Amino acid sequence: MDTKTHLEGLTDAQSADTQSANAQTVDSRLIAYGMEVGALLSSSTTATWTEELWTMFSGLMLAQNEMGHMPKLGNTYFSFKELLEFFEKVERIRRGEVS
Repeated sequence: MDTKTHLEGLTDAQSADTQSANAQTVDSRLIAYGMEVGALLSSSTTATWTEELWTMFSGLMLAQNEMGHMPKLGNTYFSFKELLEFFEKVERIRRGEVS
């Protein structure tokens, strides 16, 4: 085997090792996220989380008159909507309706 072929083989092996390490890092991160989300969600029911979200958003809407113009209100609404959808999906997962 000539030197060039040998070096290319090493580069391919190193690339595979790097990809494997990156995949392990991603997997570890996802597991850590999952554990944190699981701990958070186990502290209360989906219904309670949803009710609390509505309370917070309603309070924001009531305070809007006192706070004045809120240019990011649309972003807040969509964040609120996404959180509600998240908790709805969590509940479906909990009931075994979504894999």
